[in-house]
Amino acid sequence: MDRCDECTFVYASVSAQELPGLLRELRARYAAALSAVPDLRRRPAPGVWSPLEYTCHVRDVLRVQGERLALALTVEAPEFTPMGRDERAVADAYNEQDPAVVLDELAVAADDLAARFGVLGPSELARTGGYPWPQPQARTLLWLGQHTIHEGEHHLLDIRRAARAQAAGQV
Repeated sequence: MDRCDECTFVYASVSAQELPGLLRELRARYAAALSAVPDLRRRPAPGVWSPLEYTCHVRDVLRVQGERLALALTVEAPEFTPMGRDERAVADAYNEQDPAVVLDELAVAADDLAARFGVLGPSELARTGGYPWPQPQARTLLWLGQHTIHEGEHHLLDIRRAARAQAAGQV
C-alpha cells in the first residue's frame, strides 16, 4: 500500500525528516478533533468505532510501531505479529477509558516514536520487516513510519465523520 484511496494519503509525500514532527503533532490534532465531537463514546454505526475508540487505537498503533521499530533494528528482517486491533479494543475496553488520559498516553507514545525515528539514518530506514497488513509483505522502516502517519491521518478522518454525523443528528 502506497496510497489510501479513502483518505487520499500518499506514503511518498512524507519524508524521513518530516516523520518526527508529524508524529509529535498528533496529540494536538487529536485533541482538536475530539473537542468537536459532542459524544466521544457514541459509535456512528454498528461495527464502527467511536471517536474515543479510534483515539485509543492510534495510541496503541504508536506503541506497537515503536516495538516493531526496535525489533527491526536488532533482528534482521523480523516478522511483525498483528496487533490484534479488534481484540485489543474489547480487551482494553477502549470506550470506557478517560479521554484526557488517552490523549496524554498518545502524546507520550508519539514523542517516543518521534525520538526513535529522529535518530535513524538511511541504512536503518532501509531495514525491513514482514508487515502483516493488508497482506504480509516486507516493508522498510521508512514505510513503517509513513504508515504510522497514515494511521493517524486516516483515523482523524473517521473522527471528523463521526462529529459530522452527530452534529447532523444522524446517530
